[in-house]
Amino acid sequence: MRLPSRTSIAFIVALAAAFPLLQACAPTATRESTGEYLDDSAITAKVKTKLLGDPTISGFAISVETFRGRVILAGFVNSQAQVDRAVALSREVSGVREVQSALVIKSR
Repeated sequence: MRLPSRTSIAFIVALAAAFPLLQACAPTATRESTGEYLDDSAITAKVKTKLLGDPTISGFAISVETFRGRVILAGFVNSQAQVDRAVALSREVSGVREVQSALVIKSR
């Protein structure tokens, strides 16, 4: 009977050591894969840029979070028209699947 070579043993050990790292990148119901995280980060940046560039709303007062293409807007605005505008701008961004508003209209 022939014993495995050192190269084969090293490969098996390296594979066994890498397995937990591969599992860490796997998506679950509450955790994104690395690719999804990068996609969502890009979506967040694009939405935030659109909000900051719009003269009718204060993009600095709105936070943006994205999880699997679902954008959540939070913060304070002055009117329902600003809420509607922020949601509409967010929907224009490529990759956005859904927009959820948690924006609050400030009372005067």
